[in-house]
Amino acid sequence: MNRRLDPAVNAWMQAPETRAVLEALTRDGGAARFVGGAVRDALSGRAVKDIDIATPLIPAEVVRRLEAAGIAAHPTGLEHGTVTAVANGHAFEVTTLRRDVTTDGRHAIVAYTDDWAEDAKRRDFTVNALYAAPDGELFDYAGGIGDLEAGRIRFIGDAPSRIREDYLRILRLFRFHAWYGQGEIDAEALRAAAGEKAGLARLSAERVQKELLRLLEAADPAAMLRAMAAAGILAEILPQAANIARLANLAAIDGANFFTADPVLRLAALLPGDAGAANAAADRLRLSNPDRARIEDLAGAREKIVSYLSIRDVRRLLYRLDAQRFRDRVRLAWAADAKRSTTMQWRALLALADAWERPRFPLTGREVMTAGVAEGPLVGRILAEVEDWWVDSDFTPDEFSLAERLKAVVQALAH
Repeated sequence: MNRRLDPAVNAWMQAPETRAVLEALTRDGGAARFVGGAVRDALSGRAVKDIDIATPLIPAEVVRRLEAAGIAAHPTGLEHGTVTAVANGHAFEVTTLRRDVTTDGRHAIVAYTDDWAEDAKRRDFTVNALYAAPDGELFDYAGGIGDLEAGRIRFIGDAPSRIREDYLRILRLFRFHAWYGQGEIDAEALRAAAGEKAGLARLSAERVQKELLRLLEAADPAAMLRAMAAAGILAEILPQAANIARLANLAAIDGANFFTADPVLRLAALLPGDAGAANAAADRLRLSNPDRARIEDLAGAREKIVSYLSIRDVRRLLYRLDAQRFRDRVRLAWAADAKRSTTMQWRALLALADAWERPRFPLTGREVMTAGVAEGPLVGRILAEVEDWWVDSDFTPDEFSLAERLKAVVQALAH
């Protein structure tokens, strides 16, 4: 791994908006460096998404310089020394070098500094304490490059002390190992996490939810979930988690078939198949209404989904459920299937869902009333009865058969 980032290779370093922000911060003796995830991901050969910048400049000076350069500056985290710069529609978090003065496990009171090494000491993991100058020169104050090369996620300094500063770091340990680690998790870090797990109760549900869903997006989150379960940590944040094996199968299927990791679907796979557990998990994690509805729907699903569904049954289920709900059920059923010879059948079911175009039921209340039914609730009942027959007949386009069925239902229900 090179000890310098090449701006010619890393286009994000040379993007006009990046250069504009850096030039504003570094003119007239100012200094600024890329820090954290952008440097870590660039060194790992991963796509860089968020660009964070560190500077010795105090926040007021950061704002002054950005605005003087015509760049929007938003004080999104002034209590921590952070200003968000927005250039050409791209956001950059610019944070003043700092050191923690006091912490309570959730929040920190910080003091500004001009010492880059001091700023590095207050970060969580060595792989996140990496800095790069605008020309690509790297600064590694904690051995993060070596740890990144070895796939080792290690706390900076004393692990229990780092955790007590912010208990979310327990969950970040497992998430970062799932994304960047190799082999067994660092033993010292694991002991510290297990020893401090009671502090997780002090975290907001929203912070826990965000970290857990990011862990579930990893290529293979199952190993870390097992480690969390063995250490008693998973029970602290999600006691409903009972099906790591199904989650592991779902992640393996995703990897083998190049499916995009879906953290909410993976959460559903992790939970037992009952609505009570899904509801409790949604409450505990304070899921959004759409995410809650999705996992509760899956937990309460009673449709029989097997790899050998007929095309007619697939069409019927797609009509009743919609394509997304059908796909969710298929992927969970696939993850629960012990057979490995059914892959092509499961893939075929998903392909049918992707190509599905919902047919339009050809009758309306007008036809029912034309058949002699007075306006009222009975019209809806008759329509539903005929629609059930139409779906079960595989959406027959035969107008004569449909008219005869309507007549029969009207006679049965209206007389």
